[in-house]
Parts: sequence; structure tokens; C-alpha cells
Amino acid sequence: MTVYVDDMYKYPVGQFRRMKMSHLIADTREELDAMADKIGVARRWIQSAGTHQEHYDVAMSARAKAIAAGAVQIEYMTCGFMCARRGVEGVLGDPAEAEAWRVAYFEKRAAAKALEAGQ
Repeated sequence: MTVYVDDMYKYPVGQFRRMKMSHLIADTREELDAMADKIGVARRWIQSAGTHQEHYDVAMSARAKAIAAGAVQIEYMTCGFMCARRGVEGVLGDPAEAEAWRVAYFEKRAAAKALEAGQ
């Protein structure tokens, strides 16, 4: 089981005035909350609780603490692909496979739709 932190702060969506934010995600809610406790992020700041997009938005200082505590750094897009996979399969999967999973998933969906349409 692993906790991940992305690099959303590099993109406009992760910047609000002077604040720069990242997503903190984990394989399980227990791991996510344990990391939040360890780095001083209040549990009430959970986002999308109980869904496949469950995460904390963390400032740069908390991001650094998470990395020091063992969180694995991932790219912003990889985080999105992993959360999408959790919505489909119930697991985040390996970050190294996130892009390949996304491509295969949408190819499979397109093929199923083509079959449905009789093509």
C-alpha cells in the first residue's frame, strides 16, 4: 500500500494566488488519513470523500512533509489516470502503468461501442 503526491502545483489549476497545491492520494482511506495525521493536515479537509477521487489538497509545505514521510511523487496527469482506474476497477494501480491502462481502457470502450453500433 502506498501514498502518492502529485505535482499539480506546476499547473494553473494547482495555483491560487500565492498558494501552490498538490493532490495526496492513497490506496486506502486509512493510509490517506494516516499520512494526513502524520503531516499535520486536518481530516476535515478531505476532498470527494468516499469516492474514487478521494484525496487531500496539500500545500507545498505539507507536500514536502509527505515526501519525507515516504509518499511517492507522481505527475498530475498520472494522478488523474490512477483515480479514473480506481473508479473502474476499484484500485489505483501502479503509476508506471497508469497511461497504458488509460489508453487500453478507452480502446476497449471504443471497440465495445463499435460492436454495439454494428460496425
